[in-house]
Formats: sequence, C-alpha cells, structure tokens
Amino acid sequence: MKMAVAGGTGCVGKLVVEQARERGHEVVVISRSGGVDLMTGAGLDDALRGVDVVIDVANVSTLSRKASVAFFETETRNLLAAEQRAGVGHHVLLSIVGIDRVDSGYYLGKRRQEELALAGPIPVTLLRVTQFHEFAAQMLDKVPGPVKVAPLMKSRPVAASEVATELVRLAEGPAQGRATELAGPEVLTMASMMRRLAKGKLVLTVPVGKAMANGGVLPTGDFHRGKITFEQWAKSR
Repeated sequence: MKMAVAGGTGCVGKLVVEQARERGHEVVVISRSGGVDLMTGAGLDDALRGVDVVIDVANVSTLSRKASVAFFETETRNLLAAEQRAGVGHHVLLSIVGIDRVDSGYYLGKRRQEELALAGPIPVTLLRVTQFHEFAAQMLDKVPGPVKVAPLMKSRPVAASEVATELVRLAEGPAQGRATELAGPEVLTMASMMRRLAKGKLVLTVPVGKAMANGGVLPTGDFHRGKITFEQWAKSR
C-alpha cells in the first residue's frame, strides 16, 4: 500500500513511518520540512497523489483552547479536502482516551478534530490512546531547573512504539469508525512516572481538574492492553 503520514517527523510519526516501511509499504512523510504545510494546504495535492491511506498524527503543543481548535480544525479540513481530490480511500486518526470527559483547551481541539473526521468525506478509523510513556519525559523538559511540576492525574501510559504498531495495523484494513481504544498495562500517576525519570529533582503535583484526578483519561470500556510497562520503557531509554 501507499501510505501518507501527516506529522511523520514527530514522536509517534517517526515510528509509524519506520514500521510501515518495515512492513513493505511505500510511505510519504507529510511535514513542513518536506515542503508540505497542513495549515495552508500547500503541497498536499502532490504529496497525496496515488496514496491509499492517510495516518494523521500531526500535533500542536498548546494549552490554549483557541490555538488547539484553530490548529486541528484547519489541518483536518485541509487534509480531508486534499484526500477527497486525490481519491484517498481511508483516513486513520490518532486521538486521546477521555477527551469527551476532560474540558482542557487542548482536548477541545482534539474533540473538534474527531467531529470533522467522523463527519468527513473519507471513510475513517479513529483510534483513541492513553498518554505515551514519553509524555513524562516531555513534562520534565518543559520547566527548567531542579523543581518540576506534575499534573495530578492517573493514566495507563502506553509505549509510542505500540501506538505506531496499532495505527499501521488499522491502516492496512478497512475503515471501522471508532476502533477499540489502546491503553498501557498499568495505572500510574504522572508524578510517579516523572519521579522515576527525574534523577534527584523535586517533582511537585498540581491539580488540573477533578476529571483528570479522578481517572477521566482512563479507558472505561473495552480496550486493547499494551505490553510494555513504564519501567521497561524507562530502562531502555
């Protein structure tokens, strides 16, 4: 198959590209560094020529509702319109477990993205996953200095490599709407994960809302369980 990966240079995107190529697929990487701009649509028509399926893992780092909605709405509209022009038959979207229960600014943007994809012109598969193991390391890097801040939340962290595997598997099959969610093998707090990686730095917890603190980002129904624990991932870094 010919697959295009939107956001193919990011944390998950690089793994999706790598695994898709290992499975024998032709892969097009959609990124600004490759001359394709999801926000303006520049280069999309050329990039999607002959593509069978698009895997969208494009992302923006923001806590702002306005910025999140603007990004995900714009890139999704541009991507779906270009896919329709190119005759793409399947759109696979990466999303997050619990975004309909947590009213953070970033999650509101992802909600809007889901709405557009599910109502769009291309058959879609939507995969919600829990936070990546890598998220704890990203949180540590956000604030310089010896004191770090962890959101008060419980998660079932999952390895980004397992997310990539599931996305490629879904892309190889027919569109199925909402796919079974993917979560990690254990429930952990973000603070405990950050402390495991902090190497002596002080990690403080801060509340970020009742929903997150009470398990709002944990799966509530059936889900596929990842195998790689946070400890296994941390040891292999």
